[in-house]
Amino acid sequence: MEYRHLGKSGLQLSVLSFGSWVTFHKQIEDNTADELMGIAYDNGINFFDNAEVYALGESEKMMGRVLKKKNWDRTSYTVSSKAYFGWRGKNNKPNQTGLSRKHLTEACHEALQRLQVDYLDLFFCHRPDTNVPIEEVVWTMNTLIQQGKILYWGTSMWSGAEIMEAHRVANQHHLIAPTMEQPQYNMFDRLKMEQDYLPVFKNVGLGTTIWSPLAAGFLTGKYNDGFPEGSRLGIKGFEWLRDRWMQEDRINKVKQLTELAKEMGVSLASLAIAWCIKNPNVTTAILGATKKEQLVENLKALDVVDKISPAIIEKIENILQNKPHLDLS
Repeated sequence: MEYRHLGKSGLQLSVLSFGSWVTFHKQIEDNTADELMGIAYDNGINFFDNAEVYALGESEKMMGRVLKKKNWDRTSYTVSSKAYFGWRGKNNKPNQTGLSRKHLTEACHEALQRLQVDYLDLFFCHRPDTNVPIEEVVWTMNTLIQQGKILYWGTSMWSGAEIMEAHRVANQHHLIAPTMEQPQYNMFDRLKMEQDYLPVFKNVGLGTTIWSPLAAGFLTGKYNDGFPEGSRLGIKGFEWLRDRWMQEDRINKVKQLTELAKEMGVSLASLAIAWCIKNPNVTTAILGATKKEQLVENLKALDVVDKISPAIIEKIENILQNKPHLDLS
C-alpha cells in the first residue's frame, strides 16, 4: 500500500480507502461490512469514509458496530463524517441541516456516537451553504479542533473559489483552514480536479479524498449490457444515477475502455481506479464494494498504476474525447 500526505498536513492516508455510500445498510449488512472492512484494513487501508446522510445515519451505526467489534488500535486508522444534509430525511427541521454552528456541532456529536469513537480524524462540510457566513463555518470547525472532537476539517463538492475564501477567513483570524476536499473524480468527472482546484493546489495546498472513481460502478463495464441483479444502478431511489450514466455515448466509451483493459491484461475497474490515483493531486480514492471479489479486484489498481504509460494515457484520452483510434503501441 502507498501512503500519501493529506495536502500539506502531516497526516498520511492510504492511496486507496474504503467508503460506505449506498452500500452500507442498503446493499450489505453487518457481517459483509465486517468482512470487507477487515480485508481493506489487512491490505493497508487506513481511511474509512462515512457521512450523516448515508442511509440516514444507519451507515455510520453499522461502521461503528464493526469498528467496536474489530477493536483495532485507534491510532492505526482514520475515520470521517460529513455534515450538511442531516440524517432525518423528509423529517428534518430547521437547524437540522446546513452548516450553521448549531448543526455542525450537533452533527459532530451524533457522528461520534454512531461511529462509537472519541474523535473524528476528518470532518467535512458536505456541501457549501450560501445561507451561512463562511466566518461561522471556519470558526466552528476551528473550535471543534480545539475541543479535540475532530483533527482535520475539509469540504466536499465546494468550488475552488469557495475553498480559497475559507482560507482567506482562516488566515485573517489565525484559524485552521480546510485541509482537504472530497470531490467526485473519475474518467468522466474531471473538471474540479483538473481545472477548478489547480489554483488551490498551487497556492495553499489541498488534500483530496475522491469519491466514485468507478462512476457508481459504470466504469467496471458491468452495465455494458444492462443491469445485473442487485447492482447499484438498479436500486430503487437511485434512478438519478442510472439516468446520469446510462447514455449511449458513454456506454460506447466504456466498451472501448473495456477492450483497452483487456489488451493490457487488467480489469477495467483496476484500470479506472489506477488512472485516478495516477494523478498526484489525489490523496486517496474511496472504494465501495459489496462483495469480497470486487474489493480484491479493486485493490489490484495498486499494481496497474505503473502500467499506465504515456501511450496508454493518450489512448484513454482519445477514447474519452471521441478521437480516432491511433496505434500508439
